[in-house]
Amino acid sequence: MRKRKEYEFYIEDIEFPAQGIAFYEGEKVSIKSTLPGQKVIARVSKKKQVGVEAKLVRILEDVDYKIKPQCEITDLCGGCSHQFLSYEKQLELKKQQVLKLFEEAEIKDFDFLGIEKSPEEFEYRNKMEFTFGDFQKDGELALGMHTKGRSFSIVTVDDCRIVDGDFRAILKLVLNYFRELKLPQYKVMSHEGYLRNLVVRKAKNTGEILVNIVTTSQIDFDFSEITNMIKELKCDGEITGIIHMFNDSLSDTVLADKTEVLYGREYIMEELLGLKFKINPLAFFQTNTKGAEKLYSLVRDFLGSADSKVVFDLYCGTGTIGQIVASKAKKVLGIELIEEAVAAANENAKINGLGNCEFIAGDIAKVIKDVKDKPDIIILDPPRAGVHPTALDYVMKFNADHIVYVSCNPKSLVVDLKEIMSRGYKVQKVILMDMFPHTPHIETIVDIVKI
Repeated sequence: MRKRKEYEFYIEDIEFPAQGIAFYEGEKVSIKSTLPGQKVIARVSKKKQVGVEAKLVRILEDVDYKIKPQCEITDLCGGCSHQFLSYEKQLELKKQQVLKLFEEAEIKDFDFLGIEKSPEEFEYRNKMEFTFGDFQKDGELALGMHTKGRSFSIVTVDDCRIVDGDFRAILKLVLNYFRELKLPQYKVMSHEGYLRNLVVRKAKNTGEILVNIVTTSQIDFDFSEITNMIKELKCDGEITGIIHMFNDSLSDTVLADKTEVLYGREYIMEELLGLKFKINPLAFFQTNTKGAEKLYSLVRDFLGSADSKVVFDLYCGTGTIGQIVASKAKKVLGIELIEEAVAAANENAKINGLGNCEFIAGDIAKVIKDVKDKPDIIILDPPRAGVHPTALDYVMKFNADHIVYVSCNPKSLVVDLKEIMSRGYKVQKVILMDMFPHTPHIETIVDIVKI
C-alpha cells in the first residue's frame, strides 16, 4: 500500500479507542469512524512498523445495526462519535475492545464483572468547554465544538444532547449577544482576536451553575450587560456565579492569566455520596456526576474492610475518591502534582469534617520516596498515559497487600498491569464503568492483590 492512495477495505474488527480494523494483503489497517461489517474506501495516511493507518473517504456498504441519532449534527461535531449506535451496542463494543486488550496482554484468570451503564444516557455532562470560532473561514460567529476532520472549524452545538437545557439556553444567549456586537473570535494561528471559550459547569445534585466567558486581553470590554442577561435567564438550576477569565496563552486550552468575578462566586458546590465538594473553575471533577457516584461506589466496594488500614490515593486530583473511601479507612493520604487541586482537596476534607485525610502536592515519582507512612491499600487513578515508570517502581516498593487501579485508558492500563503482575501481584477482579455514553471512552476498575 502507498501513502495518499485510496483502497477498498472490509472492516473485520474494532480496537480501542473505536478504531475499525481491516486487512489488506495480510497487512493490518486501522481506520477511525468505521464499524465491523462495513465496506469502505479509505486513504492511507500513515505507515507504521505494526500496520497502516487510513482515513475514511466514504462508506460503500453500511451495517444494519445503526440507528437514527438524536442530534442532527453528530456527523459534524467532534463531541459525540457513536450516537448512531444503540446504547446496548455501544456497551457491547466497549466491552469487546477492553477484553481484547487484556487477552493480547495475556492478563487472564480474573473475575470479569461486566460493564456498568451510565445512569444517564443523555444530558449527563456537568461541564462543557465551548469554543468561539467560525464554521467556514470568515463566516458567521459560531460557538460549540471542533468540527470532525477540520482543524480550525467550529460547529455551533445549541441543541447538544449530552448536556441539559440550561447549557443550551446559556450557549444560545451568549452566542446571539456576541454575534450582534460582531466582536472577533480568537484565531489560533495568528494569535489575534478576543472571544475564546464559554465554559459552563453545573452541579447535578445541587443545581448550582457557573458561567465562565474566556477571552484574550486584546479588547477592553464592559461585561455588565451580558452579566445581567445571564442572571435573568430562566434556568432549571441556579446561576450562582459568572466569571470572566483572561487567557493570552498560545495553547488551545482553557487557562487563566487573571479571573474577574462578574457575579456571585467563582466556584460551585456539589454533593456526592453524602459529601460536599467545592469545584473551582479549572478543577478536575468527573464530568458525569451520576456516573461518578457509581464509579466511586465500585472503588469503595473493591476496598472491602479497611477500618484499620492506611490508604494511599495517588493522582488524587481534588481528593474525591480519597474522601469517599475515608469513612472505611484508618487514614487516607493523597498525592497530586497540581497544587491548586491539592488545596481544594484539603479544603473539601475540612468541609466534610474528615480528620483522617491528608493531601500533599508534588510529582508522585519524587514525593512518594519521602513519604513515611506505609500503605495497606493503594488507589491508582492516573492520567491517560498511565503511571510513570519511576512512580510505579516506588509504588511496588511499598509492597502493599492490595491495589485498586482506576483507568480511563485501557491501553496504558494493561502495560502497567503487566509490570505490577511481574512484581508478585495478581489481577483478581475487573469491572468496566461507562462514564461517557456516545464516545469511545470507558473507565476500567481493577482489583489487584499481593500473591
